[in-house]
Parts: sequence; C-alpha cells; structure tokens
Amino acid sequence: MTKIVESFELYGKEYRLETGELAKQATGAVLVTCGETSVLVTAVVSSQERDYDFFPLTVDFMEKMYAVGRIPGGYLKREAKPSDRGTLVARMVDRPIRPGFPDGYKNEVHIVATTLVIDGENPPDTICVAGASAALLAGGAPFDGPAACVRIARNVETGEFIVNPTNEEQESSDLELTIAGTADYISMVEAGADEISEEDMLAAMTLGQEAIAAFCEKQKEFLAKVNPVPMDYTIHEADPVIFERVNPYYDQMSAALRDADKLSRMDKVETLKATVKEAEFSEEEREAWGSDIAAELKKLEKRAMRDMILTTGERADGRTPEEIRPLYIKPGYLPRVHGSGLFQRGQTQALSVCTLGMLNEWQRLDTIWPEEGKRYMHQYNFPPYSTGETGRMGAPKRREIGHGALAERAILPVLPDEDEFPYAIRVVSEILESNGSSSMASACGSTLALMDAGVPIKAPVSGVAMGLIKEGDDVVILSDIQGIEDFLGDMDFKVCGTAEGITALQMDNKAKGLSVDILARALKQAHEGRAHILSAMLEQIPAPREELRETAPRIETIHIPVDKIREVIGTGGKVVRGIQDETGASIDIQEDGTIHVGAVDRASGDAAKQMILDIVKEPEVGEVYEGEVVGIKDFGAFVKLTPSKDGLLHISRVANGRVANVEDVLNLGDVIKVSVMEVDPKTGKISLDRLDKPDAPQGSSAPRPHNDHRRNDKRDGSPKRDFGGDNRPGRSNRTPRRSHNS
Repeated sequence: MTKIVESFELYGKEYRLETGELAKQATGAVLVTCGETSVLVTAVVSSQERDYDFFPLTVDFMEKMYAVGRIPGGYLKREAKPSDRGTLVARMVDRPIRPGFPDGYKNEVHIVATTLVIDGENPPDTICVAGASAALLAGGAPFDGPAACVRIARNVETGEFIVNPTNEEQESSDLELTIAGTADYISMVEAGADEISEEDMLAAMTLGQEAIAAFCEKQKEFLAKVNPVPMDYTIHEADPVIFERVNPYYDQMSAALRDADKLSRMDKVETLKATVKEAEFSEEEREAWGSDIAAELKKLEKRAMRDMILTTGERADGRTPEEIRPLYIKPGYLPRVHGSGLFQRGQTQALSVCTLGMLNEWQRLDTIWPEEGKRYMHQYNFPPYSTGETGRMGAPKRREIGHGALAERAILPVLPDEDEFPYAIRVVSEILESNGSSSMASACGSTLALMDAGVPIKAPVSGVAMGLIKEGDDVVILSDIQGIEDFLGDMDFKVCGTAEGITALQMDNKAKGLSVDILARALKQAHEGRAHILSAMLEQIPAPREELRETAPRIETIHIPVDKIREVIGTGGKVVRGIQDETGASIDIQEDGTIHVGAVDRASGDAAKQMILDIVKEPEVGEVYEGEVVGIKDFGAFVKLTPSKDGLLHISRVANGRVANVEDVLNLGDVIKVSVMEVDPKTGKISLDRLDKPDAPQGSSAPRPHNDHRRNDKRDGSPKRDFGGDNRPGRSNRTPRRSHNS
C-alpha cells in the first residue's frame, strides 16, 4: 500500500492524516498530526468470534517520554503503567468508538495510540479519537463512523469559543469541554468549568457538534483516497427458540423489578433467571446456548424496566422520573481527621475525608503532559463490598480513576488560591455502598469534608447523575439514576456545580440520536436536582468552619528577599533543618522568597517563624538588641544581633571610662543590651553602643603585655601592670614583636 496523506486546516489549526507507511501489519494504522504533535493509532480486529456476552474492545494509550524529549524518572528508566491522565485518554477513545460497532459483533478489537511527538502546544488526546476512527475504517472494520472528538474552550476576556485550543489558549479559558461523536449524534462529553451557565454550556456543545461534523467530513475525504475494502464479518444471532421460551416470563420479570431495595431486587431477578433456565432449557441446551440464554434474559430485564418507565412513568424503586432518593448528610463524621463528611443518597453511601498538608506535599507528575504536579488531589475508592460482592483489591481501576478525576474537576474551580490558603489538599472518597451515582456522592461528600476542614471554598458544590430512556420519539429523562437505570438505560449524564453554575459534567450515551435539545432538557432537570441536594447539604453545614481542627497544621506565609534564601537554608540545608528539629515545624521555601511555616502546635510555628525572621532581619539605627558576645578583639567585641548578623561594640563603648582590655569588662558568652549606632551603607558593617554601661574597673586604663597570662583569669585580683602603648580606638595594646630579620 502506498503512502496516503490528507492535510487540511480547520478552525485555524493544521491537521494531517497519513497511512500506508507505518505499522502495515495492523488491520489499520493512521498517523494523526495536529501542529507538530503526532500520534500513531493502530487498530487490530481479530478474525475469530469470541463467546462473550459483551463487545470485547480494548483501548490503550501509550505515553512515550521521548515524545517530549525526556527520560523517564525512577530506577528502570522505562515507561511503566500509564498515568491517571493517560488512563483517562484511553477511556475517552473507548467511549465514542464502542457504540459504533453493531450489536452482536464479538470479534476482539484492540486500539493502541502511541505518542510519537508532542510539541508542547497541541495536546495529543482529542486527535486520538479521529485516529482510531480512521484506522478502523481504513482497515475495513464494521465501524459506523467516522467519529471525532474536539475540545472547546472560551476566552475569559472576549467570550469567544475556541476549537481545539492550544495549552496556552486553555490557560485563559473558563471552560474545558471535550465532546465526541459522529456527524449525527453525540456519544461522549467531559467538561470542567468555572461556574458557567447551562445556556453557555449548551452553546459550547452546539459548536462542538458542528466541529465534530467538520472533522468527520475530512475523514471521509481521506478514506476516499484510501478506498478501503470492507472486511467480511458475521453478527452473532441467537437461535430464535431462546426468545420464544424466555418472552413468556415478561410479566414475572416486571414484577421482580418492582423493589426499592437493590439486593432484594437483584435476588428476585436472578432467581427468576435461574428458574427460566432450569424450566425451559435442557442441560445440553444450557451448555450449547449458555451466553445466548444469558443475553436474552438480560434483554428481557432491560425491556421490562424500560417499558415500566415509558408506559407508567414509575421507576423500579417507585420514584417519579424527577424524584431524588432520600438523603442522609453528616459533616464531621470522624474525630481527629482534618475534615470529613458522610453523604448518602438512597443506597449509595460515600465517606469523604480531607487531609491538609504543606505545599511541598503536592503531587509531582512525571508524564508527557505540561502539568508538573497538582496541589489538590482527589482519590476515589470502590471496594467490592460496596456492592455486596467479593473480589481482589489492588491498584485503582480505570473506573475509579475516572470517577475520582470527575469529582476533582468539580471541586477545583471553588478552591481558594495558594496565597489565601497555602495548603496541599487531599480528599479520599471511600464508597461504602453503591447503587448508582457514586461519583456524584463523592463530589458531595468532598464538599462536606472540605467545609468541615475549614477550607474557605468559594461556594459549595453538589452533583447529580441523570439518565435517559429513549425508544423512537418517546423520551424520559431520569434524575438521580440508580444502578439498574445506568446499566439498562441509554445515558449516564453527571452534572456538578454550585448555585451559580456548572463546574463539571460527564456523559456517556448508548442511544443514537441524542440531540442537543435532549441535553438541554437534561441540564434543566439536573439543575433542579442539584439545587435540592445542595439545600439539604447547607442545612447541615451552611459554611466552612471558621477554625481548622486542632489536629490540622497551621501554616503561615512569610516573604523574604531572594538573596536571603541561602542564609535561611544554610550550607547543605543545615540551618533550615536545625530550625525544624528545634521547633518541630515544617518549612517550605520557594524560589521567589516565599516561605510557608506549618505546625500543629501554634507555638512551634511561631517559634520557627521568628527564627527565620531573625535570620533575615537587617538591623536598623536606633534598634535595641540583647545579644551574645561571640568574639573579642583588641579593638572591641562582636555581639550577635541575629543568627546571621553581628555588630561591633568598640572598646571605647564597653564601659564608662577608659578600658585598656575588653576582657576586663566582657567575656565570651556574656549577653548584653546594645543599640545600633550606625550601619555602613556600602559594607553593611554595624557599629554598636552598649546600654547600661558599667563603670570601667579600677586599674584597667593601662594595657597588659601580650605575655601576661592573667589576662583571661578574672579571679586574679592583683594589680595590673601598665606597659604603656597606644590606647586609641582600633590600635593594638600589645608590645610589637621583634622581627627575626632585624
């Protein structure tokens, strides 16, 4: 196959699709480029059908550090598991691609997106969807494409929407909307926003749908050059006898579904399925048609649940489509931790715990993305016991990473900045019970935990998950969906925000034909649900606590001149470590001279702060100090004013009257009160005057000879001998030594 290239410009940016030169043994391979960012996307479709009751699609996003000219950190110097963001990109590719395959297609499909070059301006994630779509279609796969993905930003100054913004353009935006689908329907939406209105979000979605259609048209032009040969494939069809035997149990399935308790309902449904299998199918048929029987029973359950809602407007737990499940909200659920909140909606329960730390405890990231780290970390855990199941616990799965990222994105816009609240913040949401909308429970629980911890968030955030049942023109939108409505419904649309606007949303769509009009209805209904939940939250905790918990660190911020940083750190960090060891405080020093001092005990923090201020303090004329004598010379004594500054107390000012020897009045280690007389503007040398001067000792007006061994023995009361000499300030009183050369 010869190399085929399609270059084009859309919305002010250059793109390129290439095939025929790289990875030619894959079913399809496309090198997709935006600016100078290039990603190789390959698709392989297996030739054998698998006996699964689901479509076996796998998507991997490979972050290569060479793409950004860096060597991986760590001991192995090799890329290991994907970063959280890399995992989210793989999910972003999977979600719009999966619905494009026909029902009943069971051949394994593997899509791999490998970052080859990243230019630092154009992110590699959205173009991977177009690359996957083009690779599948170029290989002749039975994919109902083209599909594409775009990101929409909005300039905060001009209000103008931007399609596929650069990293710099995204920084000046109050919206990050990622939307994917085909020219005809939307299949996936992700968004983070700074409290924007539903109307503005819909306007951005409308532009996104138009942009997707434009990118799909360019794919068609590229594929026309490729002229792919459609592959032969079969759609698995179950024996119609299975439907004929299962369908008579429709009424019994409808009755089994009408139970508000999740575990009880599941038990009734599974018992009915087991009864049908036993009563209607022989052992040989169950062995031969095993997955087909399970699939048909699942279809029966799905049809009964959807018909119930479409015909009666009643849901499995008896709620109306707009009704929210009962709420139980308790901030401050745990003692001692910095902040906590228990949020329960129906049979979904989340316990969120907030921990505050020094800014130097932020999460550092070693990835291909421009972010070096993050100060706010949200982590979501979904143990198997939350659904009454057994299972192995280990590293977080893609679902946990995705749900945690959504809750983190929802909270970020309302967090105070570092100057106002100089803390690293970690929130962990433990899902203790789950029956749908656990990610939204996590967002609500996190708000409770932050407020309980005394984090001065700008506004509280609540969230709700919306569902959809769509059969032809019949459409019912569901508020606060439970698990069965997610699994058997057509849409999972999660919306988070404050009373002023949306901060995050996420949508997965299984139904073709989802329009912006339907999304508009869902957003309006979600707004009402969010308001109901937020009102219940504020009844329990109307505002952030005014004080931090006693167990939380108190962090104060001070600013010092940049040229003083070295003095505070000391050689090899000796000074700052000494302060921390002595006070028990934690100290974080920034390159711009900002220092954060943190300690659970306020006295420890104050002591560390004062020690730092003393180090950088520049004495001024007229200031009074109590300082230790740290050096004695013939011409005077050096007195320590601050940890890094000494001043000279001249011999003429150590006492009232003439003093021949400083040691007659002062010893090393004496603590005396002095005032600053002069600070040399060029050299910084400090001249001192002693306050409360004693009278000069009798007989000390004459200097001692250099060989007088009594000079440091203050207990010797014998009269001192006067050898004469120059007693002027700064002059030595010692007898000159004779030179050997004279």
